[in-house]
Amino acid sequence: MSSHPIPIIDFAPFLDGSAKQQVADQLLGSFKSAGFVYLTNFGLSNEEVQEMFDWSKRFFALPHESKMLAPHPGSGMHHRGYSFPGQEKETQLPDSGDSAAEAEVPIPSVKESFDIGREEDDLMPNIWPPDHILPGFKESCLAFYWKCYEVEKNILRALALGFGLEEEWFVRYHGMPDNGLRLQHYPSIALESVLTNKVARIATHTDFDTLTVLFPDSVGSLEIEDPNESGRFLAVSPIPNSIIVNAGDFLRRCEGSFGLAGTIYSYQCVDLTSVGSNDIIRSTMHRVRAPPNPVTKDGMLPDRYSIPYFCAADFSTVVDPIPGTWSADYPKKYEPVSVKEYVMKRFAADY
Repeated sequence: MSSHPIPIIDFAPFLDGSAKQQVADQLLGSFKSAGFVYLTNFGLSNEEVQEMFDWSKRFFALPHESKMLAPHPGSGMHHRGYSFPGQEKETQLPDSGDSAAEAEVPIPSVKESFDIGREEDDLMPNIWPPDHILPGFKESCLAFYWKCYEVEKNILRALALGFGLEEEWFVRYHGMPDNGLRLQHYPSIALESVLTNKVARIATHTDFDTLTVLFPDSVGSLEIEDPNESGRFLAVSPIPNSIIVNAGDFLRRCEGSFGLAGTIYSYQCVDLTSVGSNDIIRSTMHRVRAPPNPVTKDGMLPDRYSIPYFCAADFSTVVDPIPGTWSADYPKKYEPVSVKEYVMKRFAADY
């Protein structure tokens, strides 16, 4: 298993204004070539990130019955609370599909997770364990959620600058924010069972949001599909004091919003035909399996923890091609759909 040469970008020159355009161009270039990028100096301290990992480990160390006091509802339509190992699966829906039934059903993932959103979300209110179970957990999760939102907005600003747009171009469609913070724990598992595909840690999938910001631990195991060879996966090894950012399906599709001959239209144009700059950015297939040259004890992989932050456009955004980006020769490929409709369909498919 070789490692993928994903660019490592120092984000500090964008944040301090000393080399904004250079960083923006590097970011866009990495999304074009790999769909993934490492960012260092991204705006959060190592201490802030480590504190959230400490809370995550304390939560997952609780007895099962304590974690189940904040259960993820049986329906995937309400994506909050605790999911036990095997409850969730990753389903890759076809772009033109109408239901999860059309997708291949993968092996259930052997991981547990806890999902968090903004506290005032009426559509998907948070589900917390009672305060006495883990005092301070709720407050720390929410504080980290909003710190991640600031990181997200700065990445979107850099991306807009890379396209030659004013910096707030993408941010204005991510103002709610309808995002998700996830704490994840991969219990120790037999290496042989992973290598023989008897079980999955996370099955192969793309992310359906705009961006995913991943805080990894030092164990590794993330793999991405080789952009030059379908079906071949390459290791994405963790780099200390960095985050891994990948483009989701919405960002890949929104490239068409720049229309024919580079004409700028509207970011609300997301699902487009393959014209103009559409599909320049990659939404790369990825999975979690086993790290390269794993160090095992009695054939068991070590526990792994990660914290992904899923950045979605506001649920009120309508996803539809606009005039000028389709014609009789290049018909609309997708029917109009709201971000809310698309995201909720994908949530439901995971359970």
